[in-house]
Amino acid sequence: MSAVFITPAEAKALSERNALVVDIRGSDEWRREHISAARSVPLESLNAAAFSADALSETDTVIFHCQSGMRTEKNQQQLQASVYPAKALIVQGGLNGWKAAGYPVITDRRQPLPLMRQVQIVAGALVFGGTLAGASLSALFYIIPAFVGAGLMFAGLTGWCGMAKLLAVMPWNKRAG
Repeated sequence: MSAVFITPAEAKALSERNALVVDIRGSDEWRREHISAARSVPLESLNAAAFSADALSETDTVIFHCQSGMRTEKNQQQLQASVYPAKALIVQGGLNGWKAAGYPVITDRRQPLPLMRQVQIVAGALVFGGTLAGASLSALFYIIPAFVGAGLMFAGLTGWCGMAKLLAVMPWNKRAG
């Protein structure tokens, strides 16, 4: 059984009628920005036990969203199973769609950017800088983008990212109060 996709307008209307809104993004993403009515239940901790205190029945509705809709679409079977027998719905476009529709979100700019965005920024800066330095100063600088590319391939193949581990312990990534 495939999940039912709903528009942000439908999600907003249902949330105002006590539907449970669940954000499956990581807790760091949720702390930075989220829909006010949304509960944070990261995808990796999503199972039936995550909703056991809610005693969901077939008359309940749970609305799932992520950042863009890709994670919810990809994991729709897991989402449905986690709230069974309740009805599982997925917001088209996720949080981005919600904001594009003009609905408010709670934003805490004191919270750091999500770790994967930080990795993308640093990796991009290193590749760009290394390429510019290699083209204008010395070909030896091309080792920087080669090293970053190899690190990203390793992270993709193994699931372990050294740059993410390093960035996670940086002072700006300590949780803001």
